[in-house]
Amino acid sequence: MFRTNLLRDKRILITGGGTGLGRGMAHRFLELGATVHICGRRQEVLDEAARELDIVAPGKIHIHTCDVRDLARVEEMISAIWADGTLDILVNNAAGNFLAHTEELSPGGFNAVLGIVLMGTINVTLACGRRWLEAKSPNQKRVVLNIAATYWHTGSAYVVPSATAKAGVVAFTRSLAVEWGDRGIRMNAIAPGPVPTEGAFSRVLPLPQLEKIALGKNPLGRFGTVEELANLATFLVSDQSGYINGEVVTMDGGEWLQGAGEFSDLGKLLTDADWQSLKPKKKT
Repeated sequence: MFRTNLLRDKRILITGGGTGLGRGMAHRFLELGATVHICGRRQEVLDEAARELDIVAPGKIHIHTCDVRDLARVEEMISAIWADGTLDILVNNAAGNFLAHTEELSPGGFNAVLGIVLMGTINVTLACGRRWLEAKSPNQKRVVLNIAATYWHTGSAYVVPSATAKAGVVAFTRSLAVEWGDRGIRMNAIAPGPVPTEGAFSRVLPLPQLEKIALGKNPLGRFGTVEELANLATFLVSDQSGYINGEVVTMDGGEWLQGAGEFSDLGKLLTDADWQSLKPKKKT
């Protein structure tokens, strides 16, 4: 349904682009003609992603090692990208999440998720946004797409740092959609339900029975796919969605309509032994 040149000449940055949803979006954007930059904290993960993605569109994938929580590193990365040309599109995908009793969370655990999800989104968006606004390019069409979660508006027990951060991301998205819209910058978000990806999925549905429960809550009886999310993202960052601004598009098969909170029912389903098994193992 997408023209092969839909994103031709578009320059895109995806945070957390070395794995999971970020890698899937990078693959799709490259197929449709974009030049794609991905960033992440681990060089080896980025190298592996680049080797795979370079096959899709040789010479059009670029990698940057960057922790989006570190404003100085973010500015350094964005300056390096801008040296070769202005970005057209930013996708804030970097995230962190895990299941835990909230009263047992350390400040470090809370700050890690808030830092990546909320402050990381703010840091990279403002680094790009200031440059776009200062350039005052006539008729510019810049796009920021943020990855939220279906529980941004209901909250969810046992993933409180993530729920808090995602709610902030949506407020940030909608606020800037109004503030920056008349200056050529659109802001939208996707709120995905469960989409199996390596790493992230194992942290929020780490026990086999949890996957079965999650499937039972979904009207479609299945999880979403990376390809489905990448196609939705493609539409939202393309010029074909040029009149969509400040919107949060839910992609979850209707799951949130059936029951709020995503993880809130785990208190009735997991035993004390289950919770003990989910705790991070102490390093020796």
